Amino acid sequence: MELLWLPTRTSGSVVATLLLLLFSCTIFTSTEAYDSLDPTANITIKWDIITWTGDGYVAVVTMYNFQQYRHIQAPGWTLGWTWAKREVIWNMLGGQTTEQGDCSRFKGSIPHCCKKDPSVVDLLPGAPYNQQVANCCKGGVLNAWAQDPETAVASFQLIVGSAGTTNKTVRVPKNFTLKAPGPGYTCGPAKIVRPTKFSTNDKRRTTQAMMTWNVTCTYSQFLAQKTPTCCVSLSSFYNNTIVNCPTCTCGCQNKREPGSCVDPKSPHLASVVSPPSRALNPPLVQCTSHMCPIRVHWHVKLQYKEYWRIKITVTNFNYRMNYSNWNLVVQHPNFDNVTQVFSFNYKPLTPYEGLNDTGMLWGVKFYNDLLVSAGAIGNVQSELLFRKDKSSFTFDKGWAFPRRIYFNGDNCVMPPPDAYPWLPNASSRLVLSLLGALTGILASFLVL
Repeated sequence: MELLWLPTRTSGSVVATLLLLLFSCTIFTSTEAYDSLDPTANITIKWDIITWTGDGYVAVVTMYNFQQYRHIQAPGWTLGWTWAKREVIWNMLGGQTTEQGDCSRFKGSIPHCCKKDPSVVDLLPGAPYNQQVANCCKGGVLNAWAQDPETAVASFQLIVGSAGTTNKTVRVPKNFTLKAPGPGYTCGPAKIVRPTKFSTNDKRRTTQAMMTWNVTCTYSQFLAQKTPTCCVSLSSFYNNTIVNCPTCTCGCQNKREPGSCVDPKSPHLASVVSPPSRALNPPLVQCTSHMCPIRVHWHVKLQYKEYWRIKITVTNFNYRMNYSNWNLVVQHPNFDNVTQVFSFNYKPLTPYEGLNDTGMLWGVKFYNDLLVSAGAIGNVQSELLFRKDKSSFTFDKGWAFPRRIYFNGDNCVMPPPDAYPWLPNASSRLVLSLLGALTGILASFLVL
């Protein structure tokens, strides 16, 4: 359930607040992974047995990030499972397990991993060539499918021992888990499917896997974090009001614990803030009324005879995180008439036929694809030019503002609708009508 509501000026702030709370609860208290803007989003893990060995098999495991706008950033993914029998991993290419486990029952050659529930991570860039396979060694980073499908794939190879050596004796692993790098993903059971077919480089011969099974993992924002991670603020050229993010959107300042956030004007700022880390550390944010790591500001900048222009600014308030390969998803009815996007990449998202109201934006490589940590340069910005559709365009009742905004796949909290900047003439029309009525009454008295 989602509420898209554009009120009139007579709507009360209490009602708007209740609706906002209902909207927020709808977003952040559901553990369902369904996203209406990306209804088929998932990460598919394909396990292909390439050949049999004396006591097991050689397999290639491939991960496909079929999520249009959610990527996995450093320190990257961790894939885990539980063996069905007493399998071991003799060797790996393109990845490694985080622990070897107890291999004391083996004499001579020692396996790479003997754990019942191994956890595998990607190798880092620059790994020795003889340890690499195709699509490996990116430090666990997986781009979003719409952003760059070629880098939305990861693979590793493993040699499994103490396993079956035929299709009838092999047992499928169970309890698959995916961390990216923290919680949020839920994986279903492995399902045996038709064996994958491979083509040779010259496309003249096709080979086939001995056996293949797939695992599908879906993401839930509520499982990843209990509170929002971003918010939206609004402004316009026709109203001096700047609508900030709702107070305490991502948390409230704890005045009893001064270290819960950072004052950017503090003379000891450098001693408090450590360099941004790739580790999974809790965010250390700048002290604000909303306490969100990310704020997206939408400013209605100008209008022309045939066009209108907006400016988007994404600000990082997190001192512990650089966001690489970041992206925005914006829903607005005028995205079917985008004329030009400045300094950002743009791609329309059309999950439903005949509906083009959603666009994906991300940084230009080596220019602004890195959103650095909080500070003077911790922001990226762009402008979008739209062509007016005479049948629908208006600045009235908040139409010029977005319906939804996502940052890195997380739904950002919007201000309450009755707080949106309004056209000044909305109130002036009322004043003029009252003055007109009063003048008419006075004139009638003068005539008498």
